[in-house]
Amino acid sequence: MKKTKKHFMPRHILSTVCIALLTIFAAISAVIFLTPTVLTITNSFMAQSEINSNYGVVFSSVGSGGGKVFMSEKVNLKFIPDIVVFDQYRDVLLKSPDYLLKFWNAMILTVPIVLFQAIVALGASYSFARLKGRLKEIVFFLYIVVMLMPYQVTLVPNYLVADKLGILNTRLAIILPGIFSPFAVYLLSKAMRRIPKVYFEAAMLDGASELRIFMEIVLPMVQSSLFSVAILIFIDYWNMVEQPLILLNDESMHPLSVFLSKINSGDTGLAFAVAVVYMMPSLLLFLYGEDALVNGIASSATLK
Repeated sequence: MKKTKKHFMPRHILSTVCIALLTIFAAISAVIFLTPTVLTITNSFMAQSEINSNYGVVFSSVGSGGGKVFMSEKVNLKFIPDIVVFDQYRDVLLKSPDYLLKFWNAMILTVPIVLFQAIVALGASYSFARLKGRLKEIVFFLYIVVMLMPYQVTLVPNYLVADKLGILNTRLAIILPGIFSPFAVYLLSKAMRRIPKVYFEAAMLDGASELRIFMEIVLPMVQSSLFSVAILIFIDYWNMVEQPLILLNDESMHPLSVFLSKINSGDTGLAFAVAVVYMMPSLLLFLYGEDALVNGIASSATLK
């Protein structure tokens, strides 16, 4: 009785097929994730009438004076405008200084948080990486617990503390809690703990102080991780909405993210233009620091 031979696909062919399938999946996922951004950029050059004719059932509105305007009954995703107009950008950048004011409000709130949170996190992370003992582990565990809590849980305590300190309705009510956020401490302490201990021992044998060890050994080795943390912090606080709404009663101090959350359906074209202006800092920062971001995440997983 003849035995039937089993035919297996060669390993290199199977590997090629898997790579091809993963590439197709990655390409489809990239298209899906990039479509909203591309639509936002291209539609920012559309006239309001064209937006109404393409997305009428989504962005329903009435004309000036309460008159009816034509609305499309079907959504038409359109990437290329029929007529390219710059009216929205002229309104945002020239005619309406309120939008630029809110843009700079976002900068004034976000940049100090990124800078000082990184400084505080570097010192705290170095302490967690160098010190030993039960107390350090308990404090670090509390950091993790606080980090896992959503901001909405700590919003009321932050409000009460800001009220007691007399900084409510000031930018410090947002900046101070942001500076002492545990997110950066957790990531940087993990990166510092993976630095080989022989580096510290060799430096101590040479008589190096803790400050010199931190500046000449630790800081250069966690530079990529620090840049990654800075990018993530910037994106997080650049998109904040709840904090300004609760802690800042004066709308003139609100960042641009709050304006986008309150956008009027009748100003859809303007909203697209403001959204493009709003996403530019995060997009440019990501493109500029993409290599550092990837290297920082990779180094956190490979350092031992």
